[in-house]
Amino acid sequence: MLKVAKTGNEAMAEAMRQINPDVVAAYPITPATEIAQIFSKFVSDGSVVTEMLRVESEHSALSACLGASAAGSRVMTATSSQGLILMSEIMPIVSALRLPIVMPEVNRAISGPINIHCDHSDTMFVRDAGWIQIFSEDTQEAYDNVIQAVRISEHTDVRLPSLVTTDGFIISHAMSDINILSDEEVKNFIGSFKAISPLLDVDNPKTIGAIDLQNYYFEHKLPVAEAMNKAKNVILEVGKEYGKKTGRHYSFFDEYKLDDADIAIVCLGSTAGTAKEAVNQLRASGVKAGLLKLRVFRPFPAQEIAEKLASMKAIAVLDRSDSYSAVGGPLFTEITSAMYINATNVKTINYIYGLGGRDIKVADLKDIYNDLNTVKESAANLKDIIRYIGVRK
Repeated sequence: MLKVAKTGNEAMAEAMRQINPDVVAAYPITPATEIAQIFSKFVSDGSVVTEMLRVESEHSALSACLGASAAGSRVMTATSSQGLILMSEIMPIVSALRLPIVMPEVNRAISGPINIHCDHSDTMFVRDAGWIQIFSEDTQEAYDNVIQAVRISEHTDVRLPSLVTTDGFIISHAMSDINILSDEEVKNFIGSFKAISPLLDVDNPKTIGAIDLQNYYFEHKLPVAEAMNKAKNVILEVGKEYGKKTGRHYSFFDEYKLDDADIAIVCLGSTAGTAKEAVNQLRASGVKAGLLKLRVFRPFPAQEIAEKLASMKAIAVLDRSDSYSAVGGPLFTEITSAMYINATNVKTINYIYGLGGRDIKVADLKDIYNDLNTVKESAANLKDIIRYIGVRK
C-alpha cells in the first residue's frame, strides 16, 4: 500500500490507469474534465494500452463507449452535469444491452440557471436509467469505489453499467492523503475482462440494438431489474473482498455512532464528513445523535436501511437535489418508501440543502439535530416535513 496526496479527480484517473481499460471515450466538462485529461497523459506516455477517443460531445462519448463495449472491450468514460444529461438518451440502452461500462461522475448542479458547483441533481436525474450508483464521501472512497465498480459491473450475475460519483470541487479538486494499491494488486483484483456475446464474434453472429415491439420488449427489460436485484449480493461480496485486501471495508452504507442513537441524519456524499463533526460535538453535550451515510443508491438497499433506522425516534433525510414532486427530494422519497414497505414507523423530516454548491456547515447540521430532538418529543402529526435549509430570506 502506498500513501499519496491526490485530488478526487486525480484519484479516479489513477484508478482508471491501474484498471487499464481497452477503450475510453470522453468529452470535457467542468468539474470532471481533469479525469479524462489526466488519463489522456497516461495514454500519451504509454502507461496504458487504452484506445482513447476524443469525440464531439458527451452523447457521442457514451455512444462510442456503447459500441466498444458491445464489440467486446472493457470500457470507461467520465462526465458531469449537463454532460450526463446529454448522455441520458444512451444510458438506458447501455443497461438494456447489459454492457458493464464504468463511469466516474462528478456531481454538479444542472442548468438552469447555469452553475458549475456541487449538488446531486445530475446523478438523480438519471437514477432510473438502469445504472448502479455508488457515492463517495472523500477522495479515498472515490479511488476505492472505481476499482470495485469494475468487479461489480462485470460480474456474470450483474453485467450492468456503474456510475461512481464524487462531489464537484468539494472532493474533485480537494487534495488529501489516500492509500493506493499497486498496479499488480489492482490487476489481480479486477481480473481480465471476459466479453459475453461480443458483436465481433463473427462465428456467432447476432443483432444488437434491434427494434423490439410488444411481443418481446417487456421480456428484454425485466432482466435489467433482475440484474439490479442480484447486484446487491455482489456489491457486498466485492466490498468484503476489497476490505480483506485493504482494510477498508465497504457495504451499502456506513454507520456513525448509530447503535445507541435516538435521532439520526441520512445523507449522501461529502456532507457525511461534516455531519460526523456535528455528531461528535452533540455527543459531547449528551445528545444521542447518529449518522447513516448511504453509499449505494442503486440498487437501493431498502430493507437494510429500514432495519438500521427502526430504533430511531426521529430521522432527517438530507437531499442535495430537489425532485420538484412536491413530496420531497429523491433520497427522502426512497427512504420513506423503504420504511413503509418494511413496516417501520419513524418520524421523518426532509431537508433539501446545498443546491448549486451552497455550503452546509456544522452549525446547520447541529440545528437539524436540534430540530429532531423537538420532533421526537412531539405527539402531534408533523406538518412541515419538507424543509429547505440555507436559503436566504
